[in-house]
Amino acid sequence: MLEERTNDLLNDEARQFSLLLNSVTDYAIYMLDTEGLIRTWNPGGRRIKGYTNREVVGTSFTRFYLPEDIEAGVPERNLHTAATEGRYVGEGWRVRKDGTRFRASVVIDPIRVDGELIGYAKVTRDITERHVAQQRLQEAQANLLQAQKLEAIGKFTLGMAHDFNNLLTVIINCQDLLEAKVQDEGSAKLVDTTLRAAERGALLTRQLLSFARGQTLAPERLDLNDVMRECEGVLRRSAGDAIALQLDLADDLPTCAVDRTQLETAVLNLVCNCRDAMNEAGRICIHTALQFTQDPARPEQPPTAFVRLSVHDNGPGIPKEQQARVFEPFFTTKPVGKGSGLGLSQVFGFTAQSGGFTRLISEPGHGTCVEMYFPAV
Repeated sequence: MLEERTNDLLNDEARQFSLLLNSVTDYAIYMLDTEGLIRTWNPGGRRIKGYTNREVVGTSFTRFYLPEDIEAGVPERNLHTAATEGRYVGEGWRVRKDGTRFRASVVIDPIRVDGELIGYAKVTRDITERHVAQQRLQEAQANLLQAQKLEAIGKFTLGMAHDFNNLLTVIINCQDLLEAKVQDEGSAKLVDTTLRAAERGALLTRQLLSFARGQTLAPERLDLNDVMRECEGVLRRSAGDAIALQLDLADDLPTCAVDRTQLETAVLNLVCNCRDAMNEAGRICIHTALQFTQDPARPEQPPTAFVRLSVHDNGPGIPKEQQARVFEPFFTTKPVGKGSGLGLSQVFGFTAQSGGFTRLISEPGHGTCVEMYFPAV
């Protein structure tokens, strides 16, 4: 009896089609009329979008689109493409019944009878997991390329900085000897000016060595909160009277093994960058926190505990096209003559040499945040 009933069902074309649609749960397959109203609904539509047959049949398919897409006329444009070009294929964000968003792969085919358009067949698949995985892969590849690029720049910079450092050492030593032998005041001033210029060059080479991780560090176990409180006065003076500087320090912060002098220099560089970016009044916040995260340059390693020290301002932000280069030596967003372009490179090199990493978060018009991550002891 069951076998006869099964054969009857399979021999009935309409029933076959109904069985097929009702058996598919990975795809939302439904029919629209020429106005975009939903005429059929399968279990896949309910599983993906959360609506029952009674809730959606007779309503517009635009209910699945984002408000901004509806305002831009995307649903109507997709139907027009299917009607005029024979098919619409695309991806986009859609909305479930509960308000959550999902990434959809969509195919719309026109349905014609005797050449006349009577509706559309629409197939939707939830590809959110695949889309997120692709995004993560692209981010990992971009981070790896950036790390390789900065490593190559660092190797070149290391050799160049060492050579310049050797030359400047000779110049400074000779100037010291000349200064001791020069008697007249005019010549002494020239020697002193030359010596100060050479010392400035030596400072720049030390910053280059810091970026290239060739600087000798003297790490010690430090509570970053204590260090920030102790140098708060210097940081406030550097920020200026027109800019409010705020400390937002987390409780029970673990210690880090870092070079105190280099840490203070790095934070001072960041505060000065914030001050220069805002020009007039503004706000700078120095924040500390414990965070379990992954070093973007080492995606194969699991997330570990880092102490994050971030310096955030409410200035104009950095243009998107410049953000990938901000840690490169000599690259600066400041006007010509306003900066050496070594401040952020020193911060980058110091955190990397300390076993951590640096992140830049900036939105044009909404400020800039530079985060330094140090391994928690």
